[in-house]
Amino acid sequence: MNCPLCFQKISDTIFYTDKHRDYIRCKKCCLVFVPEAFFLSKEEEHARYDMHINKADKGYLNFLSQLAEPLLDILDKPSKGLDFGSGPGPCLNILLEAKGHDVSLYDIFYANDSSRLEQSYDFITATEVVEHLYEPGKVLDALWGCIRPGGIFAIMTQPIPEEFGAWWYIKDNTHVSFFHEDTMHFLMKKWGATELYHEKAVWIMRKPT
Repeated sequence: MNCPLCFQKISDTIFYTDKHRDYIRCKKCCLVFVPEAFFLSKEEEHARYDMHINKADKGYLNFLSQLAEPLLDILDKPSKGLDFGSGPGPCLNILLEAKGHDVSLYDIFYANDSSRLEQSYDFITATEVVEHLYEPGKVLDALWGCIRPGGIFAIMTQPIPEEFGAWWYIKDNTHVSFFHEDTMHFLMKKWGATELYHEKAVWIMRKPT
């Protein structure tokens, strides 16, 4: 088995197990991931996402503002961006477009236009999506390649806590990749990125020029 983020060969035993799944930890990049044997089918995964209620109400917009507000402080106008994993009810684009930015949407289930992954952007956002990735290394490297020199990558995902077994994040069976703070540092070092902002679940980094 190889780590799905850094591709390091994994020889360790299980990091944690519950009554539903096993969890493996990579010592190199500190990602904790669920083995492929426990993945949902695409139909099961899609049905689970259809249950999400993402609408532009005050509560959800306030949740997204954790990423939107620091990102807007950094972005120059006008900027062209991609909201990767925009979901069944896109809302982040509303906050960014209200400030003059152009935001395209991509979601494997709800906005599956592969041409949007072949373009270049001033910024890319990934809010509460990287934990769903079966191949995080492949996908994140591809997104990084879509960002123009000097551009911005903004990611929001809940970081691994000390008490992994009691963590609510692992109760969602569509969550398969779990990022430690050290995992984010690994990615930034790999990409040569500069950390511009980090607070709780939000990381914003700049691509070298």
